Amino acid sequence: MLVVMKAHATEEQVRAVCERIESLGYRPHAIPGAVRTAIGITGNKGAVEAGTLEEMSGVQEVIVVSKPYKLVSRDVKEDDTVVRFRGTDASFGGRDLGIIAGPCSIESREQAFAVAERVAKAGARFFRGGAYKPRTSPYAFQGLGEEGLKIMAEIRDRFGLLIVTEAIDNESLDLVNHYADMIQIGARNMQNFSLLKKAGRMRKPVLLKRGMSATLEEFLMAAEYVLSEGNYQVVLCERGVRTFADHTRNTLDLSIVPAVQKLSHLPIICDPSHGTGKRDKVLPLARAAVAVGSDGLIVEVHANPDRALSDGSQSLFPDQFDELMVEVRQIAPVVHRSVQEPQKQPAAAKAGK
Repeated sequence: MLVVMKAHATEEQVRAVCERIESLGYRPHAIPGAVRTAIGITGNKGAVEAGTLEEMSGVQEVIVVSKPYKLVSRDVKEDDTVVRFRGTDASFGGRDLGIIAGPCSIESREQAFAVAERVAKAGARFFRGGAYKPRTSPYAFQGLGEEGLKIMAEIRDRFGLLIVTEAIDNESLDLVNHYADMIQIGARNMQNFSLLKKAGRMRKPVLLKRGMSATLEEFLMAAEYVLSEGNYQVVLCERGVRTFADHTRNTLDLSIVPAVQKLSHLPIICDPSHGTGKRDKVLPLARAAVAVGSDGLIVEVHANPDRALSDGSQSLFPDQFDELMVEVRQIAPVVHRSVQEPQKQPAAAKAGK
């Protein structure tokens, strides 16, 4: 059920409707739009009696939402959601493309700082790096844990990059929430519903990666779990799905970008690194992702990929990332987007302190 408020409804009228919904035993989700505020209703097992809500001041209409996902749907919010970061002009979903770059995993302070300096210089606004690494083999490198998070916090202070890193369980989520600017939920955890719900209670932007075999509806339903807990700052990420193809690690499904944008107001970015698993395919697929309308990219970069402890074969050399940024800046205006110029580094970074 969806309550659509009139264009000039006051905050008091919106609050009164939310209180009425709560009194009926349901949960209201007020989502402001460019023209109107819509209030989604969750927690109902069946149809909600619309009469008591339709008569309230400021209410335009009450609509039954037929899709299984409610809050992520364009029925609730027609205009695109822009996920912003307090104190910065970085965002996902607006005119500017959000570019996330960094190594698959944080291996050492020296390794992380070397990559961070190059991607910041090239114009990335977000730094990715794994402190916790869910690996297929229990004997593979699993990450540095909190030490890796502390290194990334130093990188934020030194280079002005916002930190995006993955939480793999409830315990690591608390630490990631403390250190990072954006919580990543990886493909393996896309349907870890308790983790999604807890991330929804964190009130920090969430990057949700599509599961390796997830349908569009399953992907949107996973996002619904986060929004249903009151966190509307969700960015979706296409990172490749499993197919019969053997020339790539995964198949980057670019068709899901316009499909998501038709059904949902949430921004969606692409991961051409995991989506291909092959360094020589990352740049072509990054170009294609921007051309198809992706709201940004997440790319793996390593100063010495051949010696990386994880995913070296799909990591770009810094010079290749420079080339990617040059080409993305050329393509973006064609689809009415832009890429922010490199951010001025803090004084401490210039002084090498």
